[in-house]
Amino acid sequence: MDCLDGSPGQFRNFKKDDFEADWIKVAECRYSQVYQVKLKLWWEKCALKSFDGALCANNFYRWVLKEAHNIAKLKFKYITSIYGLCSEATAVVMEYMSNGSLNNLLASHTLMWPKKFQMIHEASMGMNFLHSMKPPLLHLNLKTSNILLDDHLHVKISDFGLIHWEEGMSKTLFMERLTARGNISYIPPETFTQCPDPPGTTFDVYSFGIVMWEILTQQKPYAGCNMTTVLLQVSQGKRPCVEIIPDEKPPECDQMVSIMKQCWDQDHRKRPQFSGKENTNQKEIFSQLSPGILSLLSQKDFGSFRQSVKKEHVYTQFSGKKSLLHYTVASGDSESVEHVLSLGAEVNCMTARGYTPLIIAVLHRFHDISSLLLEHGAVATQGDDDRWTPLHFAAQNGDDRTVRLLLDKGAVAEARETTGWTPLHLACQNGHETVVRLLLSRLSQDAVVEQEEAQGRTPLHLASAYGHLNIARLLLGQGADPSASDFSLSTALHLSAEQGHNRVVRELVKNGASTNSADSRGYTPLHLASLKGHTGICRQLLSNGASPDSRTLQGWTPMHLAALRGHEAVVVQLESKGGSVNVRGENGWTPLHLACHQSEPEVVAKLLAAKADPNTAEDSEGWTPLHVACTSVSFPSVLHLITHHADVNALNSGKATPLHLAAQHSCVPIVKALLLNGRGQVGIQAGISGPCHNN
Repeated sequence: MDCLDGSPGQFRNFKKDDFEADWIKVAECRYSQVYQVKLKLWWEKCALKSFDGALCANNFYRWVLKEAHNIAKLKFKYITSIYGLCSEATAVVMEYMSNGSLNNLLASHTLMWPKKFQMIHEASMGMNFLHSMKPPLLHLNLKTSNILLDDHLHVKISDFGLIHWEEGMSKTLFMERLTARGNISYIPPETFTQCPDPPGTTFDVYSFGIVMWEILTQQKPYAGCNMTTVLLQVSQGKRPCVEIIPDEKPPECDQMVSIMKQCWDQDHRKRPQFSGKENTNQKEIFSQLSPGILSLLSQKDFGSFRQSVKKEHVYTQFSGKKSLLHYTVASGDSESVEHVLSLGAEVNCMTARGYTPLIIAVLHRFHDISSLLLEHGAVATQGDDDRWTPLHFAAQNGDDRTVRLLLDKGAVAEARETTGWTPLHLACQNGHETVVRLLLSRLSQDAVVEQEEAQGRTPLHLASAYGHLNIARLLLGQGADPSASDFSLSTALHLSAEQGHNRVVRELVKNGASTNSADSRGYTPLHLASLKGHTGICRQLLSNGASPDSRTLQGWTPMHLAALRGHEAVVVQLESKGGSVNVRGENGWTPLHLACHQSEPEVVAKLLAAKADPNTAEDSEGWTPLHVACTSVSFPSVLHLITHHADVNALNSGKATPLHLAAQHSCVPIVKALLLNGRGQVGIQAGISGPCHNN
């Protein structure tokens, strides 16, 4: 396939007709949209990034055309590949990354520490590659939304080279281009101060420091702050709060935090480099190899290394209790590994973190080196300080070849790390079906059923929570209990219903999962699906015996939760299956009270049409839905209530009528509507309008 074979120079200008008609939009930002497309001839998925036409008028796309030809020549495992252009759609055609952006993943998944460290390392490798170009290729747009994830959650740097510094460009114009893309949190202070220098590699290093913080904390930097506040804080040397990194962090996280702080140093001259070539006085971000014998490995001069290495080097302990064998394995050269082993290296030596050379080989997917180490006596069951075995790392990475090798060499499929996670848990969470099959072939049926991690979740919980249908089927076929609950009493059905995985829900119900089981808060799967607005799942659960009026510990029914969140289709679905629209929850609030409180007039209309009582007073202060709607200043809700004969003169326990509340909030249209109907006039007169002012 000439455009997708990965070789440099194979660059095409695609036609729209080259792709199947069903373009699926997977992302959108201010200046572009990204579509998942399929090439007709090869049925190959690609990503098509289409730029806004307004930019083309400013010669932006013409510049992208020029740069794309150059960028397409770059091939590296940690940067996204560009295949060509589609001029008809003013678009770039590039490698499709199935798991989207790191920004979305950090918001939706809880990552374990090894995965966080792996992502930071891989991102640094991608940036190191860009900066090692001559001249260095600056990204200038590095952020978590431009770090993409493949099928196995490995990262690749994207959108590099799309922002550029032009000779003679003003700092003001450059800042406008950066902030227009929502990059304010990633811009180093020298960019908006009096520093006259154009941006260099340290610009990207600063952005990388912010990215590291996001990965370690899974939070957004400067949340809730406006642009001016962020600029002011950054210019004064303030950075995102390091203290919110979880307390249960492993010891090696301290080194990450130290590197992160160096990356965002106020003085750009003190920041480290990705590659240590620009300033030999600075420490490289992820290469702390000492001079001499280790420098030959870092330069990949393996011939000279093998000639130079002596027995005394083999027994030297470097920083972090690393041995020469650890560094040699990380270099990826199997001949050098064999040579170091022949000089007497201890094959099962451990770093300060407890990493063995075998773990290093597995992390890097060096299959030949893994085999070599096992042949020389590497213990397949030896774990690190957190009891992560090589099998844990291989399972998390979806490396089925290494999983098979380790299992054949005595790895224990049931091995548990310190919080109870087994390799099967990790493979199920990350969707690695082939690895799951391999592990299941080595596990007894009891082992599949009984495996629980620290929160009491089984592999089926994880496969269901992340929507991996085929894996859920495999586990159920092996006897996994569809109604098993974790320590918060959540079942796999709770998790899949909440996340909106319709097909997984269907599979669990088909296999006997209880539709009415309640978690520790009293929530059933129907409560969670109603709260999130998953109408199809609500329909499935109701058709399979879920009670529409089951109550949480606070007395809320699914109808309450759907009304609270404004999911009118769910409200209709629940009512059609017998759900009560007048049920009273905590403090006597009905679904109608909640819909009025949240200013959801469409839901108010649906509830009233289903005979919801507009005059029910809640328990604590005697408020009717009309009182609530007036306080929420929801004019459409007020009209719906009046039309359905709500009592406009109802008194709450404080002797206030809806008119008192409307006047208090200065909403003229609501006041007029209440007055007109309070005098006995029928209906709402046309022409009532005017602004509502919240005081």
